Amino acid sequence: MSEQVSQIVPSADDGHITTLLGRGSEFSGKLTFEGTVRIDGRFSGEIFSEGTLVVGEGAEISADIAVKKLLVKGMVEGNLTAEESIEIHTPARVKGKLVCPELEIQKGVRFDGSCEMSEKPVKKPTEKPVKKPTAKPVESAED
Repeated sequence: MSEQVSQIVPSADDGHITTLLGRGSEFSGKLTFEGTVRIDGRFSGEIFSEGTLVVGEGAEISADIAVKKLLVKGMVEGNLTAEESIEIHTPARVKGKLVCPELEIQKGVRFDGSCEMSEKPVKKPTEKPVKKPTAKPVESAED
């Protein structure tokens, strides 16, 4: 792995990974997490997070994925959505639909699917401004 790619796709030893599904492991189901998760094994199901998902070189994933940031070096098949960006590094193989505002695909990557470049979700302002109640002094009823 080149020095530049190793900075982008962290290893489990660099201290930035909060959870690791290592080589030789297999998991099926729904994964939700905080922080950064790296998968080097096999996973099938659904993955949702406001964090970063790193798919290591030996990983095989068949899942619908919705995360903040997705970094791929392994094999992924499914609908992939990233709020911030998707980066696909050699020797990755990706099959499916990508939805993200920023996309990087390195030379040598195998991509079979479609891509929709969308803007980041913007919070819509409320239609009518909410008026805060104003406090009025209470007049005493003195005779």
